[in-house]
Amino acid sequence: MTRRKVANPLALVVLASLVERPMHPYEMATTLRARHKDESIKLNFGSLYTVVEALQRHGLVEAQETEREGKRPERTVYRITEAGSAELFDWLSELLSVPSKEYLRYEAGLSLLPVLAPDEAVQLLGIRCQHLEVDLAQRRTVRDTIAAQGVPRVFFVEFEYMTALVEAELEWTRNLIDEVMSKTLEGVEQWHGLHTPDMDPERGTAT
Repeated sequence: MTRRKVANPLALVVLASLVERPMHPYEMATTLRARHKDESIKLNFGSLYTVVEALQRHGLVEAQETEREGKRPERTVYRITEAGSAELFDWLSELLSVPSKEYLRYEAGLSLLPVLAPDEAVQLLGIRCQHLEVDLAQRRTVRDTIAAQGVPRVFFVEFEYMTALVEAELEWTRNLIDEVMSKTLEGVEQWHGLHTPDMDPERGTAT
């Protein structure tokens, strides 16, 4: 992966926003939230201003003008530079075309699953399924809201992608629970043996 001058993913959003038109950071944030882009990239005002300053230091954005509305503090409007446009398109091209390893918390937990007793693991996985079901319900509500606003699908395909991942995770986890409970998961007897003092862990039988 290319080493970026400003590696925070929020920088990518700032550059993409400024391709549309020059904006001040507050306008960027409100526009992104109105479009639900904060569902895909973590957004907070403190980090946003820090990222804009870093982009300016590296010549990727520049101040266009300073404006004031009433008694509000002055706001600096930024625009993207030629170097910023090149960085944006190079970065976005890499994200879309080159898969990268992401170390997920759930994956880490699953890799250590046998540390827990099977019954405990089933209970915790069931709780995860409940959270995923709530997440899916909320996502469907947001999806319907976006669609009702007449927003073309191309502008929220990332939301569809994440919803598909949640659906797949929920189905996979439910299947895992079923396999553990029915003892059809390969190695489950040895797993039980690890948590039963009188069992032979290698055979899953009483000693």
